[in-house]
Amino acid sequence: MSEPREKLVVIGNGMAPGRMLEHLFEAAPDQYDVTIFNAEPRVNYDRIMLSPVLSGEKSFEDIIIHGDGWYIEHGVTLYKGHKITQIDRRSKTVTSHVGEVAEYDKLVIATGSSPFIIPVPGHDFQGVLTYRDLDDVDAMLLAAQSGARTVVIGGGLLGLEAAAGLKARGMDVTVLHLMPTLMERQLDSSAGFLLQQELESRGIAVITEANTKQILGDGKVEGVELEDGTIISCELVVMAAGIRPSARLAKEAGLEVGRGIIVDDLMRTSDPDIYSLGECAEVGGMCYGLVAPLYEMARVAAGHLAGEPTRTFKHSETPTKLKVTGINLYSVGDFAEGETREEIVLRDAMGGIYKRLVIENNKVIGVVLYGDVADGGWFAQFVKDKTDISEMRDTLIFGQNYQGGEPLDPMVAVAALPDDAEVCGCNGVCKSQITGKITDLGLTNLDDVRAHTKASASCGSCTGLVEQLMAVTLGDAYNPAAVQPMCGCTDLGHDDVRRLIKAKELKSIPALMQALEWKTSCGCAKCRPALNYYMVCDWPDEYADDYQSRFINERAHANIQKDGTYSVVPRMWGGMTSSKELRAIADVVDKFDIPAVKCTGGQRIDMLGIKKEDLPAVWEDLGKAGFVSGQAYAKGLRTVKTCVGTDWCRFGTQDSTGLGIKLEKFMWGSWTPAKLKLAVSGCPRNCAEATCKDIGVVCVDSGYEIHFAGAAGLDIKGTEILGNVSTEDEVLEHVVALAQMYREQGRYLERIYKWAKRIGYDEVRRQIMDDADKRKAYYERFVFSQKFAQVDPWAERVEAEPQADIFAEYRPLADLTLQEAAE
Repeated sequence: MSEPREKLVVIGNGMAPGRMLEHLFEAAPDQYDVTIFNAEPRVNYDRIMLSPVLSGEKSFEDIIIHGDGWYIEHGVTLYKGHKITQIDRRSKTVTSHVGEVAEYDKLVIATGSSPFIIPVPGHDFQGVLTYRDLDDVDAMLLAAQSGARTVVIGGGLLGLEAAAGLKARGMDVTVLHLMPTLMERQLDSSAGFLLQQELESRGIAVITEANTKQILGDGKVEGVELEDGTIISCELVVMAAGIRPSARLAKEAGLEVGRGIIVDDLMRTSDPDIYSLGECAEVGGMCYGLVAPLYEMARVAAGHLAGEPTRTFKHSETPTKLKVTGINLYSVGDFAEGETREEIVLRDAMGGIYKRLVIENNKVIGVVLYGDVADGGWFAQFVKDKTDISEMRDTLIFGQNYQGGEPLDPMVAVAALPDDAEVCGCNGVCKSQITGKITDLGLTNLDDVRAHTKASASCGSCTGLVEQLMAVTLGDAYNPAAVQPMCGCTDLGHDDVRRLIKAKELKSIPALMQALEWKTSCGCAKCRPALNYYMVCDWPDEYADDYQSRFINERAHANIQKDGTYSVVPRMWGGMTSSKELRAIADVVDKFDIPAVKCTGGQRIDMLGIKKEDLPAVWEDLGKAGFVSGQAYAKGLRTVKTCVGTDWCRFGTQDSTGLGIKLEKFMWGSWTPAKLKLAVSGCPRNCAEATCKDIGVVCVDSGYEIHFAGAAGLDIKGTEILGNVSTEDEVLEHVVALAQMYREQGRYLERIYKWAKRIGYDEVRRQIMDDADKRKAYYERFVFSQKFAQVDPWAERVEAEPQADIFAEYRPLADLTLQEAAE
């Protein structure tokens, strides 16, 4: 008979306790029944990434760490919106504000910190907010909708991230900071000055040495008055002047409390059955606010709870980075001046670069970098290891690629890093952990490395170094396509461009190229089609489709062949046709002397060898017969292949033909990142080959089995099962939602099977099958976009300009080669 599980209660559901439970479930999966009380009414999320949510670069869903399914999988009872008001150490129970009581054998207190509210007159007015959690972000976003002028009090990390996020939302923002330079705890005065210049260049007003006297208004914010009499009009005040450990609950329970909840190096409080970790804990006389030491606390506490107390908490210097897109700064260690200290400084005023190393006894003890932070992790290793730098002193400031006075290949420098060199400061991941997982598990892409090591999964500043490690470890087997810039015109990848299009509300290609600092005046044959697709997808009602930015096949609305002629494929709904349609096709073939007619694999008829000048007339004749373009050339829905189903087949379980026609008529005209092919099979015999399509439906006795992510071209891959539904309407909703999810997240020219593998099949299932609200939202966005997409381009061109040369060359974008067009 197995031992009964111990009861573990966790107060708080932030990043530190979440990471602790990950380690605990890995080390001792069956030791505890876990109950979590979370004061917030939601699951665990990455608070580090609240700033990108505020600026619009990410959504809340993007920063969730553990969704509801994770708690179910691990048997965790999660009480959302339950604030613990009492710990009874004698009875070993905790009680929430709504009266829920839970017994514990072991208790973990992870109550985090509370924002410091400056006690000036007016601090309790309507319109005064703090910046600590998602509720604060939601309140600020609500204020941003009204265009409220904002004053941010505090020029530290949180204050500046809040200011940048609100400015990105179009608000008028002023930052007030008490000290002479910004982020004085993390930056020296020179770097603080450069940071202020950058923020001001973005339209954020910065006032240093600003002592707030009072907040003006009559119960509602109207302005801020400074001690020198300066008055700044505003409707919103964000307090970001610091945090305090939330230790009140522990103090009331009789635990030893200093500035925070005092714990030993195993994270135990003065009660051996109670642990504490995170921003509320005080260890070795210090409280921590950055994520790296909090994750180290989590690892230590998990080890002790699992009966493996081999690791103790040790202080280490943690780098500081600012999470504002386009601002690069990095600091670590002690950079104060002192009689026994020296410094090495590099300044590049034109390049906006500043580097400072503080040295004592031939050891680097402090680092401040602004503008160029590529060597931050390398310098931090010197601080951590207390390395003697005597022999490299003359070239040290130039970074790891210039030791010995000669520039090195960056790959050589990365390969030379010691195995214990820390690569990801947020998660405490060293080089050997990353390279070991890459080798042992055969990891070949960044997303897999993130999933298995956590490296680069938090703030992302170490992403470049992780990619270099992958390249060194995998050699020629490493394919960095998924993380490379989308083309030579920009340093941004596809995902960053998509995110910024939404965040900055970019609705034209010229506006995007200006805002995102494109390196060329009008783009190239790689980026123009991608940008055009992203804007068609994101702004269907506002963006005008730019045919100058499409491939030759899409511009010509027909497939170019190797001899320069074109093929035309009219749409046949679900592969069905009639004698009238067949006669019309025969007439067109005879009239225009079309040399070849072929049945396609998508159950349609292809007419090949049509002269360019004949295309408008061919379209017109086909249109009169009721045909619309089959869009066999499109990065969009091509076909919905069907079998005869219950209409004719003795094995058919459902009307596969009718369902296929319904899907095709509903979805045609929709642009997608790459071509999209569907199929509906009337029974598991699968005559329509639904299990190798981008999206497939297999009819079964109980209803419909939905498949996705198949391939039957250069790659051969069977589909993954999305799930089962009971009705045709449910099929439509799920398939359409899946297509829209792919449209919004796929990179241009990325087939659905590659996209699904990249983001994870389970994540697709979670969003489409398990989250009804998200599925409905995807469905509704697709339906809205179809109002503007379902236009037959053949008819449109014939009616608009029947005599014009509709294939005139476009100067901004040269035609692709035949091979490129085919791909």
